[in-house]
Amino acid sequence: MTATLLTNARLIDPERGLEFPGSLLVEDGRIAAVMEDPAGADAASARVVDCGGLHLAPGIVDLGVKVCEPGERHKESYRSAGLAAAAGGVTTMVTRPDTDPPIDNPETLEFVTRRAKEASPVNVVPMAALTKARAGREMTEIGFLMDAGAVAFTDCDRVIADTRVFSRAMTYAGSLGALIVAHPQEPGLSRGAAATSGKFASLRGLPAVSPMAERMGLDRDIALIEMTGARYHADQITTARALPALERAKRNGLDITAGVGVHHLTLNALDVADYRTFFKLKPPLRDEDDRLAVVEAVASGLIDIVCSMHTPQDEESKRLPFEEAASGAVGLETLLPAALRLVHADAVPLAVLWRALSLNPARRLGLPGGRLSAGAPADLVLFDMNAPFVLDRATLRSKSLNTPFDGMRMQGRVRATYVAGSQIYEAP
Repeated sequence: MTATLLTNARLIDPERGLEFPGSLLVEDGRIAAVMEDPAGADAASARVVDCGGLHLAPGIVDLGVKVCEPGERHKESYRSAGLAAAAGGVTTMVTRPDTDPPIDNPETLEFVTRRAKEASPVNVVPMAALTKARAGREMTEIGFLMDAGAVAFTDCDRVIADTRVFSRAMTYAGSLGALIVAHPQEPGLSRGAAATSGKFASLRGLPAVSPMAERMGLDRDIALIEMTGARYHADQITTARALPALERAKRNGLDITAGVGVHHLTLNALDVADYRTFFKLKPPLRDEDDRLAVVEAVASGLIDIVCSMHTPQDEESKRLPFEEAASGAVGLETLLPAALRLVHADAVPLAVLWRALSLNPARRLGLPGGRLSAGAPADLVLFDMNAPFVLDRATLRSKSLNTPFDGMRMQGRVRATYVAGSQIYEAP
């Protein structure tokens, strides 16, 4: 394979927290050398690519992508999700098991793994269900699913209400070193909620949930981590009330990390003012004070991972009254420009943001990506962080077009994406 020299780039190294001008030499699908002095690069036998001074970074590792195979392929397939990911700078999709049927046995897992390998241009690593049918009653065959390739176990947005079942599953998963990804909510309080409680939700007549439901769910899960010693990741922490509990758990040495979806970092509860169902998410969008607190938690490293929480829904699922509409939004192509809003607002440094987008999810899942160093996979994204555009959802590559950013001014566009050194996307 011919070596490629990506030169005249502004490199982002999330491991060292640095951003600097330099060049990258790629050989045999891996990074062979990182050169901070572009003039010193030996390009005698390499194909040279001039990056034009744009940013070059490890590809995004997106934890929590829903691909609707099997069961709802009309909403999203591995082919369409892979194309959307490539256009969004996502080089690894960590997929959720909330399909129809759920990915709760080795046979279904092997099917989706094979489909992903056939159809997706980006890396796909699957999570599997923690309980059978995601019903919260009986744990899945965690060991067999790990052998079949599952990198983590989750019932997604279905909270296991039976604490005894959850504790047994955590104990068993802990004995195997398996990672549990949970959705911290108190299920009784949050059932049927479409908004965050407060004056705004009351004026709009929307069923709402208190932010304390997230705090209560996290408190329970933290107690179970302490009891079982399990490895645990909270899929979304979206409220200021939950942050002190997370900080204490980390300070006490528990094996816990937390993530947040990009929509909760960049939108707030007031955005649902016109009952636009593309803004209906789970958990619901929060007040501005919560959003600012969570942004600060990302900047400080208290929240480890930023993801898209890509959840395709077709028009029939969204064109309903707000209470009845399905929750979720697509995000593979909008993750990068939406996250860059935090950089442009001077809220989160670019290298810190990239640690949350790429390095931390790769580390948490034991994946080799997320690094800009010799020997790491050459999964890369080249992007112009200052390129302005107005998002038109009709141009998205996902089969479903349910994005809350439709018609919004955004800044930051992917110019090229590489997986194992091969270019899989180039901006038109």
